[in-house]
Amino acid sequence: MKKLFSVLMLFCMLTFAAPCFAGTHGVDGHVSARSVGAGLLSLLIWPGLGQIVNDQHEDKVVTHALLGLTGIFRFWSFYDGLIDRNGGVWHNRI
Repeated sequence: MKKLFSVLMLFCMLTFAAPCFAGTHGVDGHVSARSVGAGLLSLLIWPGLGQIVNDQHEDKVVTHALLGLTGIFRFWSFYDGLIDRNGGVWHNRI
C-alpha cells in the first residue's frame, strides 16, 4: 500500500510540472471562492466544468472537456480553474 501511494504521489508531482512545457501563454487571474469551486469541479467531476464556471471561451471549455478523456488532464484543468487562467487556447496552444 505504501508503494502505491508513493507512486501516486510521484505521478501527481510530475503532472504538475507538465503545464510548463505546454507552451501556453495565458494570464493568471486571482484565486477566489468561485475559482476554488471551479477547480474542484474540473478535478472531481470533469475537466471543462471549471472553465464554464469561470466564464471562459467556448473553445477552451471544449478543449478541456475533450482532453479530459485522457484522465491526466484533470490535474491541469484543476490548476487552470483554480487560478482562473485566461487565454492559452488553440492557436497552436491548449
